[in-house]
Amino acid sequence: MKTYEEINKKIESGKAVVLTAEEVLDYVNKKGLESAAKEIDVVTTATFGPMCSSGCFINFGHSKPRIRISEAWIEDVPVYAGIAAVDVYLGATQLRYNDPANMEYPGLFKYGGGHVIEDLVGGKSLQLFALSYGTDDYPLKELRTWFTINDLNQAIMVNPRNCYQNYNVAVNASDKRIYTYMGILEPNMGNANYSSAGRLSPLLNDPLYETIGIGTSVWLAGAHGHVYAEGTQHTGDVPRNKLDIPTSGAGTLALTADMKKMNPKFVRGVSLRGYGVSLALGIAIPIPILNPTVLKRTCISDRDILAPVVDYSSDYPNNTGKILAHVTYEELRNGTITIKGKRIPVGSMSSYAMALEAAHLLADEIRRKDFLLSKPIAMLPKSNKLNSLKIKRRT
Repeated sequence: MKTYEEINKKIESGKAVVLTAEEVLDYVNKKGLESAAKEIDVVTTATFGPMCSSGCFINFGHSKPRIRISEAWIEDVPVYAGIAAVDVYLGATQLRYNDPANMEYPGLFKYGGGHVIEDLVGGKSLQLFALSYGTDDYPLKELRTWFTINDLNQAIMVNPRNCYQNYNVAVNASDKRIYTYMGILEPNMGNANYSSAGRLSPLLNDPLYETIGIGTSVWLAGAHGHVYAEGTQHTGDVPRNKLDIPTSGAGTLALTADMKKMNPKFVRGVSLRGYGVSLALGIAIPIPILNPTVLKRTCISDRDILAPVVDYSSDYPNNTGKILAHVTYEELRNGTITIKGKRIPVGSMSSYAMALEAAHLLADEIRRKDFLLSKPIAMLPKSNKLNSLKIKRRT
């Protein structure tokens, strides 16, 4: 048994043994579980891919004269201004003003909230246009200016839902091409798309939420952040395999970090043809090896993880809950899966290479004594179920 305090002392002394989730299985196979658990202090996990439920709070500071912003646009992308005078929230999936969307189907969605966030982290100069109704203490009614991230008081990424524990494999069983947040899907199950780092993914290495919880330190696009809540749509009460790994979406995390400290390489705006815009992020999370059980849970392979295959032409849009089959991440990463006797080529919405780089970067920071672990102040729920929105008449 080890404690967080003991592991942090080893990090501070430069003696911590840190491996990535890709490296740990071979190490344990060579050393044995019990011996390896005594030697290894931290396993780093990571993911990189589109995470639509992301965004940021921005504080511009006060102008002369002052303005109480009631409407605003950054690079013509609307931001939410229903908070204090010069605070706004920018959502990753927000479309640019007058974007034709799917009026010309399939829409191209060339620029939106995720792209603004990428440009902001990248240090670009952006235009702010703001309006107000005017008050005695905030008299200015209109403002147009240009700014960079360094001009802001705060730019804080606050993401309600990141790091899905597991996720769907999307196919299209209809006879026409469809455009989805899982990419373009060809008719008659002509292709399949998935989005996960598999064995590297944080919550797949902590399937019962024994170390990752509220308050856990995270590496969010290079910035040191933390889990501030369970993510939206988090559910722990799902079917699991014999290793306790969920066979559907399951857990999620709500994350926050300072955007001024982020690495632009891991913050990318995404255009999804026929669907909209999003934001791809690189996220890495350390798992403290407190005991052999925690270590064993990180010793997963892609063949241990089953993902549900869902028809995005019918079952997904109609929320039927139907699953066509389950496939392993080993099959997915090999590039083909077989459904109902048909071999289907597979593509990925996420990047394993970027996730692995993030895992190594976090491991390097820990070895350099630049990143300490934090014990959760509360654990994630394990038994909650999801509610569905019921469309009903007023009673």
